[in-house]
Amino acid sequence: MFSKDIGIDLGTANVLIHVKGRGVVLNEPSVVTLETDTKRVLAVGEEARRMIGRTPENIVAIRPLRDGVIADFEVTELMLKYFINKVGVRNWYSHPRILICAPTNITSVEQKSIREAAERSGAKEVFLEAEPKAAAIGAGMNIYEPSGNMVIDIGGGTSDIAVLSLGDIVTSSSLKVAGDKFDDAIMRHIKNEYKLLIGERTAEDIKINIATVRPGGIQREMDIRGRDMVTGLPKTVTITANEVQAALSDTILSIVASAKVVLEQTPPELSADIIDRGVILTGGGALLDGLEELLSQELHVPVLVAEDPMHCVVKGTGIMLNNLDKVSKKKF
Repeated sequence: MFSKDIGIDLGTANVLIHVKGRGVVLNEPSVVTLETDTKRVLAVGEEARRMIGRTPENIVAIRPLRDGVIADFEVTELMLKYFINKVGVRNWYSHPRILICAPTNITSVEQKSIREAAERSGAKEVFLEAEPKAAAIGAGMNIYEPSGNMVIDIGGGTSDIAVLSLGDIVTSSSLKVAGDKFDDAIMRHIKNEYKLLIGERTAEDIKINIATVRPGGIQREMDIRGRDMVTGLPKTVTITANEVQAALSDTILSIVASAKVVLEQTPPELSADIIDRGVILTGGGALLDGLEELLSQELHVPVLVAEDPMHCVVKGTGIMLNNLDKVSKKKF
């Protein structure tokens, strides 16, 4: 019989769950579809994601988390209950202890919302931990030594940048520029350049398949379909990776600027360690073509993509579950 401790990466784009003794058991999109009049849940996770942009008037697909925090409390609670029941760690006589990761700069009110949503989903106790700390541990970094470790975690709603030493965060920054903003920038570029309206899913497909962040990066092109703003009829256009690079330029530069600020605030001894060890990239954004080269060039330190970057945070929660009593239940 396994322990009832679980770790949750409560992401804007995806929810991942690690059950102690079983490993990562769930990775589903953070989406819920409801009937608008009765509020009855029709689908959660991947099934709900497939409905985005394709629902009739009486059905709505909701992403209850925005920019790394809860935007719709009731729907988040429904979603968490569904996922916790799905992984089979809760029954009528026992409730799990839950470790949840959150961005570093969320307010005490936002932390309270996350905690309450987890408690009402059936948790016995709720522990909160900073996302970049879990990401660093999940990426295999030894943050408990007296030496500097820097991680840049680019998720769906936030990019978290932190320097860690002796098991805690020394300097950090969290900005609401990440995967969702990349999608918005792509949609805006195509609207302005081609007078074509596309949905979130198409923008995400473009990002995954042909996005690059360096001029002269991968040379690919992609046919996309949407609605012509002039005629109102369906239309197909072809876009290139270079166009996507130009569309993403401002959002990527804001992440670079934030990373520079964190480095400027880092004590000199820890900065020297980072030159030796390099910066580790985690999260889905780490998979963008050319990002590590761009960051290395701008920050003047080595930058490496973690192995399996999308699972670093949830893997980190799994490791931290072994020392759950040491994790603070208070504000981090």
